[in-house]
Amino acid sequence: MNTYDPLPAAKPRLGPGVGAGVTEPMIHEVIHAFYRNIRTDPALGPIFNRVIGDDWDAHLAKMCDFWSSVLLMSGRFKGSPMVAHARIADLRPTHFARWLHLFRQTVERLCPPDAAALFVEKSEMIAQSLQMGIAASRGEAPSMHPTAGRPV
Repeated sequence: MNTYDPLPAAKPRLGPGVGAGVTEPMIHEVIHAFYRNIRTDPALGPIFNRVIGDDWDAHLAKMCDFWSSVLLMSGRFKGSPMVAHARIADLRPTHFARWLHLFRQTVERLCPPDAAALFVEKSEMIAQSLQMGIAASRGEAPSMHPTAGRPV
């Protein structure tokens, strides 16, 4: 008699956004609203419009995939954010601070508090990581100040 019981099927991994109420439609709304603001922002608009050009639909889809992967662990994002950002020669910490400020405004306007807080937490971690990687790729010493890249 065989007493072997197969292991139960692995449960799907749940991303941190699930508990905070983040959904795919919420991510879509946040990303599209945020980048509408970016495109017209005096500091960020020229950089984004130059780098993205006429490929905004593809960029928005990629950003939705990115945030879905970060918050819902969907695994949809395929890309190299560090490489993409390091190629932008005129990207500075002030740009990250502005990006974070606009992102926070967007998520706080569109999302319930727990979801907004999670978006903000992850965005700050991502911005810090990107800034450190960019500085390293440029042979610069990254700022280790806890508020580096955050609006004051």
